[in-house]
Parts: sequence; C-alpha cells; structure tokens
Amino acid sequence: MHKRFLASVQALLLVGLALPALADQQLVLYTSQPNSDAQQTVDAFQAAHPEIEVQWVRDGTTQLMTRLRSELSAGVSNPDVLLIADSMTMESLKQEGHLQAYLSPEREVYGAELYDSEGYYYGTKLITTGIVYNTGAEHQPHSWQELIQPQYAGQVTMPSPLYSGAALIHMAAVEAHPELGEGYYEALQANRTEAQGGNGGVFNAVAAGSKPYGIVVDFLPIREAAKGSPVAFVFPEEGVSAVTEPVAIMQGARNLDAAQKFVDFVLSREGQQLVSEQGYLPAHPEVAPPAGFPDRDDISLMPLDTHSALAREAELKQRFGELFGN
Repeated sequence: MHKRFLASVQALLLVGLALPALADQQLVLYTSQPNSDAQQTVDAFQAAHPEIEVQWVRDGTTQLMTRLRSELSAGVSNPDVLLIADSMTMESLKQEGHLQAYLSPEREVYGAELYDSEGYYYGTKLITTGIVYNTGAEHQPHSWQELIQPQYAGQVTMPSPLYSGAALIHMAAVEAHPELGEGYYEALQANRTEAQGGNGGVFNAVAAGSKPYGIVVDFLPIREAAKGSPVAFVFPEEGVSAVTEPVAIMQGARNLDAAQKFVDFVLSREGQQLVSEQGYLPAHPEVAPPAGFPDRDDISLMPLDTHSALAREAELKQRFGELFGN
C-alpha cells in the first residue's frame, strides 16, 4: 500500500515537472495568409517540429495590425511571430521597437534586398504586381508604358493603394523607377484608368471582360488561367514590384526558441518548397517557381527603398486619392 502511494506521488511529480516544458513549446502566430495557406504552413512546421504546438490567428494585415496595436497599447503582446503581407508594415513595427532581431542562418542564400540587414524581418515569397489581360482583348501589352497609350484609354483597371498594401508598394516602386517616375500615375489618370478596391475586383473585371486590361498581383491570373479562365499575366519589361510576406519575431515573444525555429523553417528549402506548392514565387533563389511562372532570373524586380516608402505613405495615399477619388 505504502509503495503504491509513493509510486502515485512520483508519477504526479513527474507530470508536474513535464507541464512547464509542454507550455514552453507553444507558439502564437499572427498571419495574414489565406486560411488554407496558413493551415498548410502550420501543419508543415509542426510536422518538422512536433514538440511545438502552434496557435494561430488569421486576418487581413490591416485588421491584424489594428488588433495588435490595440493589444500593445494595453500592455499586452500576444503573438510570438508575425507572418504578414508587406515590408512597410514590418518596418513601422521595427521603428516602433516592437520587433527583435534574429540573424537566421538560412538568410545566407537570400538576396540582401529580401530581408532587413539587422535581421528584424525576412521576406518569405515574392508576390509581384504586373499586367493581366483578357485573352479576347485586342492588344497584348508587354510594358507599363503601353498602358498609358491612347489605344488603352478607358480600358485599364487597377487596385487602390488606399485598400491594398501591394498597390501601395507598387505605387512607391513605380514612382522611384527612372523610366516611369512620379508622372506615371498622372498619365494613368489622364488615360481614364479606373481604380477600385482590391486585386480580387481587378481580376474579376478582366476575367469577365468588363475591363480588358488590369494591374494585379501575379498569383490570381496565373492560378485561374491554369483552370481555364480567359486571362494571361505579363511581367512587364520595366520590371515588377513585389510584396514579400515577411516573417518577424515580436520583441515580447514568450517562446524565443520556438519563434526562431519558425523563422528558420519558413526560410528553409522545405518551407520554400511549400510556398511553391501553394502557387507562389518562392523567395529562396534555389527553389523552382510553380507552373505558369518564368524562371526567377527572367523576372526583373523594381527596387524598393522601404524606409523611404514608409516615410511617404501618407503622401502617396493622399495624391492617389486626389487623382482617382478613392
């Protein structure tokens, strides 16, 4: 009887000692990935690290940032890791002191333009913005300059930087481009280009034929063309802008070891192969793009000075609103 009692006590002590270790292996992720992509990312990470349980919250980047800033103002930092749409948002969080640096060993194969030099955030994919056209349209544009020619007047639609982070980054990159510059959006407006909310609306308009041409993120038309949609996507000659869906570790991360492992995983070959399988252009230069994309070497990226773009955010939005009224 006495021995059974001691054995029970020892078992309870062992369980009690194990509980903190289990709690230490919980990771909280805030992400703007689509639900299916987020679930696949979490599942793949947990398969590689079964000792870590991931709790994740998914919403659009704007909504997530509203939630996060509300929590931070209340003195609470819930997420350990962020995986959100654009580098401008990450840069603002870095400047406000909400992120912590981590020099991931996986960074060494990446181009310097794809991550913060101090290791505060890392791009995990390239979602580029280019030109989509309906295959029944009269013209097949291959450059940004063509969209401001008279034959395209009133036939082009694009997302608004007031609603889309990718559209805001595109505007910043275009205006910094030596062949396009600040006058390009004035030329679009003069050519009666229509601005609407997001990329989804642009794609739908072009696919339906109500607008033959559009400015849009790559994966929508490339995915849907493979399913039979009457659209084609073009990487323009002058280059494309890109959002990089960066990953970062919060300053208040409770499980730093798990957070660092998550960063390493999404940057690894395995994590980047998943990006390709999900239909996106991987940031890793040695991982092949999905079907429908050209080779990485054939895609010219417009440079983006994230610091400058962030400093000009309000100015860019105001000028776009004045030009296009939304």
